[in-house]
Amino acid sequence: MISRRRLLGGLAVASAAAGTPLVLSAARAGGAAAALDVTVVNRTGAYENSSISIYVVGNEGGRQVRLTPDGTLAPVSLDDNGPDGYTDYALPFAGSGDTTLTLPHMSGRLYVALGGKLKMKAVTDGAGNAALAYPAGWVSTDPNYPLVHDCMEFTHNDAGMFCNTTMVDMFSVPMSIHLTGEADQTVGTIKEGGRQRAFDTLAGTEGFDRLVDADGLRVVAPGHGLDAGLFDSAYLDGYVDEVWSAYAGRDLRVTTNAGTFTGRVAGDRLAFTGPADVAFDRPSTRDVLFCDGTLAAPNDGTTGPVAAVLGAALNRSTLRDHADQPVTDAAAFYGTDISNHYARVMHEVSADGRAYGFAFDDVSGFASYIEDRAPQRLTLTLTPF
Repeated sequence: MISRRRLLGGLAVASAAAGTPLVLSAARAGGAAAALDVTVVNRTGAYENSSISIYVVGNEGGRQVRLTPDGTLAPVSLDDNGPDGYTDYALPFAGSGDTTLTLPHMSGRLYVALGGKLKMKAVTDGAGNAALAYPAGWVSTDPNYPLVHDCMEFTHNDAGMFCNTTMVDMFSVPMSIHLTGEADQTVGTIKEGGRQRAFDTLAGTEGFDRLVDADGLRVVAPGHGLDAGLFDSAYLDGYVDEVWSAYAGRDLRVTTNAGTFTGRVAGDRLAFTGPADVAFDRPSTRDVLFCDGTLAAPNDGTTGPVAAVLGAALNRSTLRDHADQPVTDAAAFYGTDISNHYARVMHEVSADGRAYGFAFDDVSGFASYIEDRAPQRLTLTLTPF
Protein backbone atom coordinates (compact mmCIF):
# COMPACT_ATOMS: atom_id res chain seq x y z
CA MET A 1 0.00 0.00 0.00
CA ILE A 2 1.12 3.58 -0.59
CA SER A 3 0.56 5.52 2.62
CA ARG A 4 0.06 9.25 2.76
CA ARG A 5 3.15 9.39 4.95
CA ARG A 6 5.26 7.70 2.25
CA LEU A 7 3.67 9.72 -0.53
CA LEU A 8 4.21 13.06 1.15
CA GLY A 9 7.32 12.31 3.20
CA GLY A 10 9.61 13.23 0.35
CA LEU A 11 7.49 16.09 -0.89
CA ALA A 12 8.00 18.54 1.92
CA VAL A 13 10.42 19.35 4.68
CA ALA A 14 10.30 20.60 8.26
CA SER A 15 6.90 21.91 9.36
CA ALA A 16 5.65 22.09 5.79
CA ALA A 17 5.28 18.31 5.62
CA ALA A 18 1.96 16.74 6.56
CA GLY A 19 2.56 14.03 9.11
CA THR A 20 -0.63 11.99 9.04
CA PRO A 21 -1.12 8.76 7.11
CA LEU A 22 -3.61 8.59 4.28
CA VAL A 23 -3.96 5.39 2.29
CA LEU A 24 -3.78 5.52 -1.46
CA SER A 25 -4.40 2.43 -3.54
CA ALA A 26 -1.86 -0.30 -4.06
CA ALA A 27 -0.15 -0.17 -7.43
CA ARG A 28 -0.71 -3.17 -9.67
CA ALA A 29 -0.50 -3.92 -13.35
CA GLY A 30 -2.60 -1.54 -15.38
CA GLY A 31 -1.40 0.18 -18.52
CA ALA A 32 -2.18 3.83 -17.90
CA ALA A 33 -0.93 6.27 -20.52
CA ALA A 34 2.32 8.04 -19.70
CA ALA A 35 0.60 11.43 -19.87
CA LEU A 36 -2.85 12.45 -18.71
CA ASP A 37 -4.83 15.50 -19.77
CA VAL A 38 -5.86 17.53 -16.74
CA THR A 39 -8.30 20.43 -16.97
CA VAL A 40 -8.72 22.99 -14.18
CA VAL A 41 -12.02 24.87 -14.18
CA ASN A 42 -12.80 28.08 -12.31
CA ARG A 43 -16.34 28.06 -10.96
CA THR A 44 -15.52 29.87 -7.70
CA GLY A 45 -17.67 32.88 -8.49
CA ALA A 46 -15.31 34.82 -6.22
CA TYR A 47 -12.02 34.93 -8.16
CA GLU A 48 -11.22 35.83 -11.76
CA ASN A 49 -8.99 33.54 -13.81
CA SER A 50 -6.27 36.16 -13.78
CA SER A 51 -5.95 35.89 -10.00
CA ILE A 52 -5.53 32.08 -9.90
CA SER A 53 -2.23 30.19 -10.07
CA ILE A 54 -1.67 26.44 -10.34
CA TYR A 55 1.28 24.41 -9.02
CA VAL A 56 2.00 20.73 -9.67
CA VAL A 57 4.80 19.48 -7.43
CA GLY A 58 5.88 16.11 -6.12
CA ASN A 59 8.11 13.09 -6.66
CA GLU A 60 9.27 11.16 -9.70
CA GLY A 61 11.92 8.47 -9.68
CA GLY A 62 13.22 9.39 -6.24
CA ARG A 63 13.64 13.09 -6.97
CA GLN A 64 11.51 16.08 -6.18
CA VAL A 65 10.07 17.68 -9.29
CA ARG A 66 7.66 20.31 -10.54
CA LEU A 67 5.55 20.46 -13.67
CA THR A 68 6.61 23.07 -16.24
CA PRO A 69 4.22 24.90 -18.58
CA ASP A 70 5.27 22.65 -21.49
CA GLY A 71 4.14 19.53 -19.65
CA THR A 72 7.56 18.19 -18.68
CA LEU A 73 9.03 17.58 -15.25
CA ALA A 74 11.96 19.62 -13.97
CA PRO A 75 13.88 18.87 -10.78
CA VAL A 76 13.51 21.19 -7.82
CA SER A 77 16.66 23.31 -7.62
CA LEU A 78 18.03 25.77 -5.09
CA ASP A 79 18.90 27.96 -8.07
CA ASP A 80 15.16 28.44 -8.63
CA ASN A 81 14.85 30.64 -5.53
CA GLY A 82 14.40 34.21 -6.73
CA PRO A 83 15.45 37.51 -5.17
CA ASP A 84 12.63 37.19 -2.63
CA GLY A 85 13.99 33.79 -1.53
CA TYR A 86 11.17 31.73 -3.07
CA THR A 87 10.61 29.73 -6.24
CA ASP A 88 8.05 30.71 -8.85
CA TYR A 89 6.68 27.41 -10.09
CA ALA A 90 3.28 28.86 -10.91
CA LEU A 91 1.41 27.63 -13.97
CA PRO A 92 -0.80 30.53 -15.07
CA PHE A 93 -4.53 30.07 -15.34
CA ALA A 94 -5.95 30.68 -18.80
CA GLY A 95 -7.09 34.27 -19.33
CA SER A 96 -10.55 32.96 -20.11
CA GLY A 97 -12.14 29.54 -20.13
CA ASP A 98 -10.48 26.47 -18.67
CA THR A 99 -6.80 25.61 -18.21
CA THR A 100 -5.45 22.32 -19.59
CA LEU A 101 -2.26 20.66 -18.36
CA THR A 102 -0.44 17.51 -19.41
CA LEU A 103 0.45 15.39 -16.38
CA PRO A 104 3.29 12.84 -16.71
CA HIS A 105 3.80 9.97 -14.28
CA MET A 106 4.52 11.33 -10.81
CA SER A 107 3.07 11.50 -7.30
CA GLY A 108 2.27 14.77 -5.62
CA ARG A 109 -0.12 17.62 -5.22
CA LEU A 110 -1.88 20.06 -7.50
CA TYR A 111 -2.16 23.33 -5.59
CA VAL A 112 -4.38 26.26 -6.47
CA ALA A 113 -3.72 29.73 -5.08
CA LEU A 114 -6.46 32.36 -5.27
CA GLY A 115 -5.64 36.06 -5.20
CA GLY A 116 -1.85 35.70 -5.24
CA LYS A 117 1.07 33.33 -5.68
CA LEU A 118 2.37 30.70 -3.30
CA LYS A 119 5.76 31.18 -1.68
CA MET A 120 7.57 27.83 -1.74
CA LYS A 121 11.28 27.77 -0.96
CA ALA A 122 13.75 25.26 -2.41
CA VAL A 123 15.94 23.98 0.42
CA THR A 124 18.42 21.20 1.11
CA ASP A 125 16.97 18.15 2.86
CA GLY A 126 18.71 15.91 5.39
CA ALA A 127 20.22 13.81 2.60
CA GLY A 128 21.71 16.83 0.88
CA ASN A 129 19.17 16.86 -1.95
CA ALA A 130 17.08 19.76 -3.17
CA ALA A 131 13.60 19.72 -1.65
CA LEU A 132 10.61 22.01 -1.64
CA ALA A 133 9.09 23.46 1.53
CA TYR A 134 5.37 23.19 0.90
CA PRO A 135 2.75 25.67 2.12
CA ALA A 136 1.55 25.10 5.68
CA GLY A 137 -1.63 27.15 5.71
CA TRP A 138 -2.40 26.06 9.26
CA VAL A 139 0.73 27.78 10.62
CA SER A 140 0.16 31.48 11.26
CA THR A 141 3.82 32.33 10.59
CA ASP A 142 3.93 30.54 7.24
CA PRO A 143 4.36 33.03 4.37
CA ASN A 144 1.33 31.51 2.63
CA TYR A 145 -1.01 31.89 5.60
CA PRO A 146 -2.65 35.11 4.29
CA LEU A 147 -3.40 33.48 0.92
CA VAL A 148 -6.43 31.34 0.07
CA HIS A 149 -5.05 28.06 -1.26
CA ASP A 150 -5.72 24.33 -1.25
CA CYS A 151 -4.77 21.17 -3.09
CA MET A 152 -5.72 17.76 -4.44
CA GLU A 153 -3.36 14.78 -4.00
CA PHE A 154 -2.55 12.15 -6.61
CA THR A 155 -0.38 9.29 -7.76
CA HIS A 156 -0.22 8.82 -11.54
CA ASN A 157 1.79 5.79 -12.68
CA ASP A 158 1.67 2.69 -14.89
CA ALA A 159 -1.11 1.29 -12.71
CA GLY A 160 -3.43 4.25 -13.25
CA MET A 161 -4.57 7.42 -11.54
CA PHE A 162 -5.22 7.51 -7.78
CA CYS A 163 -6.42 10.83 -6.39
CA ASN A 164 -8.37 12.61 -3.70
CA THR A 165 -9.43 15.94 -2.34
CA THR A 166 -8.32 16.45 1.25
CA MET A 167 -9.31 18.27 4.41
CA VAL A 168 -6.80 16.35 6.55
CA ASP A 169 -4.82 19.53 7.25
CA MET A 170 -7.35 22.27 6.54
CA PHE A 171 -10.35 23.23 4.41
CA SER A 172 -10.22 26.35 2.30
CA VAL A 173 -11.09 25.96 -1.40
CA PRO A 174 -14.09 23.76 -2.33
CA MET A 175 -13.14 21.57 -5.28
CA SER A 176 -14.26 18.43 -7.06
CA ILE A 177 -12.44 15.83 -9.15
CA HIS A 178 -14.02 14.26 -12.24
CA LEU A 179 -12.04 11.26 -13.52
CA THR A 180 -12.93 9.35 -16.67
CA GLY A 181 -11.45 6.14 -18.05
CA GLU A 182 -12.71 2.66 -17.23
CA ALA A 183 -15.43 4.46 -15.25
CA ASP A 184 -16.90 7.95 -14.95
CA GLN A 185 -16.39 9.19 -11.38
CA THR A 186 -16.73 12.43 -9.45
CA VAL A 187 -15.70 13.10 -5.87
CA GLY A 188 -15.22 16.06 -3.56
CA THR A 189 -18.22 18.14 -4.59
CA ILE A 190 -19.38 20.45 -1.79
CA LYS A 191 -23.07 21.18 -1.38
CA GLU A 192 -24.31 24.61 -2.41
CA GLY A 193 -23.29 27.03 0.32
CA GLY A 194 -21.32 24.25 1.99
CA ARG A 195 -18.12 26.20 2.53
CA GLN A 196 -19.86 28.88 4.55
CA ARG A 197 -22.00 26.30 6.32
CA ALA A 198 -18.86 24.45 7.44
CA PHE A 199 -17.33 27.69 8.72
CA ASP A 200 -20.53 28.72 10.55
CA THR A 201 -21.20 25.28 12.06
CA LEU A 202 -17.70 24.88 13.44
CA ALA A 203 -17.65 28.46 14.68
CA GLY A 204 -20.69 27.52 16.75
CA THR A 205 -19.31 24.19 18.01
CA GLU A 206 -17.71 24.33 21.44
CA GLY A 207 -14.02 23.56 21.30
CA PHE A 208 -13.83 23.90 17.51
CA ASP A 209 -14.67 27.58 17.15
CA ARG A 210 -11.06 28.78 17.30
CA LEU A 211 -10.17 26.62 14.29
CA VAL A 212 -12.14 28.95 12.00
CA ASP A 213 -10.07 31.80 10.59
CA ALA A 214 -11.72 35.12 11.38
CA ASP A 215 -11.06 36.41 7.85
CA GLY A 216 -12.65 33.40 6.19
CA LEU A 217 -9.39 32.04 4.77
CA ARG A 218 -9.77 28.48 6.04
CA VAL A 219 -10.74 26.11 8.82
CA VAL A 220 -7.74 24.36 10.37
CA ALA A 221 -7.95 20.66 11.24
CA PRO A 222 -8.04 20.09 15.01
CA GLY A 223 -4.67 18.32 15.14
CA HIS A 224 -2.91 21.34 13.74
CA GLY A 225 -5.12 23.52 15.91
CA LEU A 226 -3.88 21.59 18.94
CA ASP A 227 -0.26 22.23 17.97
CA ALA A 228 -1.06 25.94 17.55
CA GLY A 229 -2.77 26.22 20.93
CA LEU A 230 -6.21 26.60 19.34
CA PHE A 231 -7.62 23.23 20.39
CA ASP A 232 -7.73 21.38 23.72
CA SER A 233 -4.85 18.88 23.88
CA ALA A 234 -6.95 16.67 26.19
CA TYR A 235 -10.22 16.94 24.26
CA LEU A 236 -10.55 13.21 23.46
CA ASP A 237 -8.77 11.86 26.52
CA GLY A 238 -11.97 11.15 28.44
CA TYR A 239 -13.48 9.21 25.54
CA VAL A 240 -10.27 7.21 25.11
CA ASP A 241 -10.36 6.39 28.82
CA GLU A 242 -13.93 5.11 28.43
CA VAL A 243 -12.84 2.92 25.51
CA TRP A 244 -9.96 1.49 27.53
CA SER A 245 -12.30 0.78 30.46
CA ALA A 246 -14.87 -0.88 28.21
CA TYR A 247 -12.43 -3.36 26.72
CA ALA A 248 -10.77 -4.27 29.98
CA GLY A 249 -13.84 -6.44 30.56
CA ARG A 250 -14.88 -7.58 27.09
CA ASP A 251 -13.39 -8.46 23.73
CA LEU A 252 -12.87 -6.01 20.87
CA ARG A 253 -12.86 -7.54 17.41
CA VAL A 254 -11.21 -5.79 14.46
CA THR A 255 -11.54 -7.33 11.01
CA THR A 256 -9.10 -6.45 8.22
CA ASN A 257 -8.04 -8.13 4.99
CA ALA A 258 -5.71 -10.27 7.11
CA GLY A 259 -8.56 -11.65 9.23
CA THR A 260 -10.14 -10.91 12.60
CA PHE A 261 -8.05 -9.70 15.53
CA THR A 262 -9.40 -10.08 19.08
CA GLY A 263 -8.23 -7.62 21.70
CA ARG A 264 -8.41 -6.85 25.42
CA VAL A 265 -7.04 -4.00 27.50
CA ALA A 266 -4.55 -4.68 30.28
CA GLY A 267 -3.35 -1.54 31.99
CA ASP A 268 -2.55 1.03 29.32
CA ARG A 269 -2.12 -1.53 26.55
CA LEU A 270 -4.69 -2.86 24.09
CA ALA A 271 -3.33 -6.19 22.86
CA PHE A 272 -4.73 -8.30 20.01
CA THR A 273 -4.29 -11.90 19.00
CA GLY A 274 -5.30 -13.37 15.66
CA PRO A 275 -3.47 -13.42 12.33
CA ALA A 276 -0.65 -11.73 14.27
CA ASP A 277 -0.05 -10.37 17.76
CA VAL A 278 -0.34 -6.59 17.70
CA ALA A 279 -0.70 -4.12 20.57
CA PHE A 280 -1.26 -0.41 21.13
CA ASP A 281 -0.58 1.86 24.06
CA ARG A 282 -3.33 4.26 25.14
CA PRO A 283 -3.39 7.07 22.55
CA SER A 284 -3.43 10.77 23.37
CA THR A 285 -5.84 13.21 21.78
CA ARG A 286 -3.05 14.23 19.42
CA ASP A 287 -2.39 10.60 18.44
CA VAL A 288 -6.06 10.18 17.53
CA LEU A 289 -6.38 13.40 15.54
CA PHE A 290 -3.18 12.79 13.57
CA CYS A 291 -3.69 9.00 13.42
CA ASP A 292 -0.08 8.76 14.49
CA GLY A 293 2.04 8.17 17.58
CA THR A 294 0.64 5.09 19.29
CA LEU A 295 -1.72 4.71 16.28
CA ALA A 296 1.03 4.88 13.64
CA ALA A 297 0.20 2.50 10.78
CA PRO A 298 3.16 0.73 9.19
CA ASN A 299 2.59 -0.80 5.77
CA ASP A 300 2.93 -4.32 7.15
CA GLY A 301 -0.50 -5.78 6.44
CA THR A 302 -1.20 -6.45 10.13
CA THR A 303 -0.46 -3.69 12.64
CA GLY A 304 -1.11 -0.94 10.08
CA PRO A 305 -4.65 -1.95 9.11
CA VAL A 306 -5.65 -2.53 12.74
CA ALA A 307 -4.26 0.90 13.67
CA ALA A 308 -6.25 2.46 10.82
CA VAL A 309 -9.51 0.88 12.01
CA LEU A 310 -8.87 1.97 15.60
CA GLY A 311 -7.99 5.49 14.50
CA ALA A 312 -11.13 5.78 12.39
CA ALA A 313 -13.32 4.41 15.19
CA LEU A 314 -11.88 6.88 17.71
CA ASN A 315 -12.33 9.86 15.40
CA ARG A 316 -15.86 8.74 14.54
CA SER A 317 -16.55 7.94 18.22
CA THR A 318 -17.84 4.43 17.47
CA LEU A 319 -15.18 2.42 19.31
CA ARG A 320 -16.60 2.49 22.84
CA ASP A 321 -20.05 1.18 21.93
CA HIS A 322 -19.32 -1.17 19.03
CA ALA A 323 -17.19 -4.20 19.82
CA ASP A 324 -17.06 -5.27 16.17
CA GLN A 325 -15.01 -2.96 14.00
CA PRO A 326 -14.98 -1.35 11.55
CA VAL A 327 -18.47 0.10 11.73
CA THR A 328 -19.75 0.63 8.19
CA ASP A 329 -23.02 2.47 8.90
CA ALA A 330 -22.34 6.22 8.70
CA ALA A 331 -25.48 6.87 10.75
CA ALA A 332 -23.54 5.58 13.77
CA PHE A 333 -20.67 8.03 13.32
CA TYR A 334 -20.05 11.12 15.49
CA GLY A 335 -22.91 10.21 17.83
CA THR A 336 -21.28 11.41 21.05
CA ASP A 337 -20.85 14.95 22.31
CA ILE A 338 -17.08 14.48 22.34
CA SER A 339 -16.10 13.57 18.79
CA ASN A 340 -14.12 14.86 15.83
CA HIS A 341 -16.78 17.35 14.82
CA TYR A 342 -14.44 18.89 12.25
CA ALA A 343 -14.54 15.61 10.30
CA ARG A 344 -18.29 15.31 10.90
CA VAL A 345 -18.93 18.69 9.35
CA MET A 346 -16.67 17.98 6.37
CA HIS A 347 -18.83 14.96 5.59
CA GLU A 348 -22.07 16.84 6.17
CA VAL A 349 -21.22 19.50 3.58
CA SER A 350 -20.01 16.96 0.98
CA ALA A 351 -22.56 16.13 -1.70
CA ASP A 352 -21.86 12.39 -1.59
CA GLY A 353 -21.02 12.26 2.11
CA ARG A 354 -17.38 11.40 1.43
CA ALA A 355 -14.51 13.55 2.69
CA TYR A 356 -10.95 13.24 3.97
CA GLY A 357 -11.60 14.77 7.39
CA PHE A 358 -8.79 12.79 9.06
CA ALA A 359 -6.03 10.53 7.83
CA PHE A 360 -7.83 7.18 8.21
CA ASP A 361 -11.12 8.41 6.76
CA ASP A 362 -10.69 5.88 3.96
CA VAL A 363 -11.59 3.08 6.41
CA SER A 364 -14.84 1.53 5.07
CA GLY A 365 -14.66 3.77 2.00
CA PHE A 366 -15.75 7.16 3.35
CA ALA A 367 -12.86 9.23 1.93
CA SER A 368 -13.11 11.58 -1.05
CA TYR A 369 -10.89 9.26 -3.08
CA ILE A 370 -11.20 7.74 -6.57
CA GLU A 371 -8.98 5.67 -8.85
CA ASP A 372 -8.96 4.45 -12.43
CA ARG A 373 -6.71 1.81 -14.03
CA ALA A 374 -6.99 3.30 -17.55
CA PRO A 375 -7.53 7.04 -16.99
CA GLN A 376 -8.30 9.25 -19.96
CA ARG A 377 -8.98 12.67 -18.45
CA LEU A 378 -9.16 14.41 -15.11
CA THR A 379 -11.04 17.64 -14.45
CA LEU A 380 -10.48 19.60 -11.25
CA THR A 381 -13.25 22.13 -10.70
CA LEU A 382 -12.94 24.95 -8.21
CA THR A 383 -16.56 25.00 -7.15
CA PRO A 384 -18.62 27.98 -5.92
CA PHE A 385 -17.69 29.60 -2.62
